[in-house]
Parts: sequence; structure tokens; C-alpha cells
Amino acid sequence: MKIPLPNHVDQAVAAAVRAPSPLNTQPWRFVVDRNRIEVWLDRARVLRIADPDAREARLSCGAAIFNLIVSLRSNGKTLSLRALPVPGEPDLLAELVIGGDRFSSPEERKLAEVVFRRHTNRRPFLDRPVPAWARTTLRASALVEGGLLELFGRGDRANAVARVLHRAEAAQARNGAFQAEIALWTRRVANAPDGVPAPGKPPSPHGIPAQESFFAAEPEGGEPVLGAVLTADAGPAADLRAGMVLQRVLLTATAAGLATSFVGRPFETPETRTAMGRIFADLGRPHAVLRLGYGRPVPMTARRQVDEVLLRRSGAAL
Repeated sequence: MKIPLPNHVDQAVAAAVRAPSPLNTQPWRFVVDRNRIEVWLDRARVLRIADPDAREARLSCGAAIFNLIVSLRSNGKTLSLRALPVPGEPDLLAELVIGGDRFSSPEERKLAEVVFRRHTNRRPFLDRPVPAWARTTLRASALVEGGLLELFGRGDRANAVARVLHRAEAAQARNGAFQAEIALWTRRVANAPDGVPAPGKPPSPHGIPAQESFFAAEPEGGEPVLGAVLTADAGPAADLRAGMVLQRVLLTATAAGLATSFVGRPFETPETRTAMGRIFADLGRPHAVLRLGYGRPVPMTARRQVDEVLLRRSGAAL
């Protein structure tokens, strides 16, 4: 028999599955046991070629954890977070214990509301600058979660990232296994519950949509602001923390009316990932690079249903 859950738990898991993930793989599972929500890495959904160490998958799970937290807090619940993994259970990433009632803050309610509006916009952005107040707000949002958002545009750092991206694209275009993995998660059926839609335009010479190459000419749009999400350390725990930083930045950007997308290719080959580390070595360990700007509306990608990712172990949570 299906065990019913309180509305705030169902809402929290529904928010969690709206987190971003590479190729919309959704590499997470959730287990509810009384007043505890466990977050597990789903190894079957980790990209074996692009993400063999599950770094990007843990980043995605960190973003899902942030959505859980902001949803529960916006519903007036106290909670404690124990971030993992622990020895012997490397795929149990975190557990949240739900406590008593509290007053939610306007900021928590605002972020919880935009969880269901945030999505990746892979199209070229409009020729409209990101204002100084928005940049300040985005940087501050990363600091709240214990990370750093380094914003940059044209200049030495952007040029260096562009060169690394070009190398990554070229290497991945020659890698048949990498291309097969992309094809596996590219959906040609509208509203598929996972994967990404097939591109509506021919791919670039390097085999990926041209809009992912932020240095390429974009006749429809302007120059985006780039933002690197960084932490002070590395490792599985840092990946989770970076995912939480990333998601707060993404939700804050959505609340400010900004569109966002990812420059992910440089993190998906060992050589270029190391090169990205050197580019940002003076600031910390880079985990993701974002494009931030204003864009035209695009459809949201679908997600799996809550029941597909959730295991109910026992009775109702608090």
C-alpha cells in the first residue's frame, strides 16, 4: 500500500526534481522515513563517459538538496542537514531531518516560488546588459551558501575559458563513446520525462549546439555575462556544497528576471577540467560556469514524477 506523505514533504520532493542535471539525467533518489529525507546518488543515471567520477551528478544532487531545504523552510519547517557521503555508503549523499514549525522568511518564500519557473535557456541571449544590482545580488547569493560566484565578460579569463571550451568540443567530437552518450540522452519525443530535446537546428562543426560556444557570433543575441561557481576545497562534499551554491544562484537569477544556461563541456574531459582549475586557481576550485543574461521564453524540460524517484519506508513524516 502506498504510504501517504504530508503535503510539505511531497512539495519538497517535487521541488527537488526541478534541479538541473547534465543532459537532464536526474541522477537522484529520495527515501522518506518518518521525519527524515535521504538523498541518494542514482548510479544508473551517471554519465559514464562525461562524468565517470560522478562529480557533475553530485553537483546536481546538491542543487536538489537546496530545493528540498528551501521548500521545507518556506512551508514553515525547521530542519537539520547532515551532508555526506560517509564511508561504506558513498551514494548516500545527505539526510534532512524535519523538525517543528517556524516562520518562513520572504526570501525563502520567493526562492521556493521560482523553483518551478527556473529552467535552462540554451538559446542566444538578448543584447541587454545585466545591471549592476543584479550582479551584486548574484554574488551575495553564492556567499550565503559558502561559495563564490566570479562574474566576468570579455578579458583574459573569458578568453582562456573560450580556448579550453574549444579544445573540449574538438576532443569530444572525435570521441565516439562521448557522442553515443549524448545521443542516448537526446529525446525526439516531446515532453519526455528525462533527457534533452533534440536540437532544432543543425549542430555546430564540433557536434554541439552553437549557442553553447559563448565566444561564437550570436546574431540574435548579445554578449552574456559569465559566472564561475567556486568553492575553497574539492572532493565529494565540496561537489554537494557547490551544487547548493549553484542552485541558490540560479534561483536568484530567475527571481531577478534573468535567463541562465551552462558552459559544461570543459568540465567533461580530464585535460580541460584540469585547465579550468588553473584558470581559476587564484579564486578556488571551479565547479560550473554559467551564462547569465536576458532571453526569449523557451519551453521547460520535463521531469520524472515524484513517485518514480521516491521510496516511502514507513509512516508519515512530521
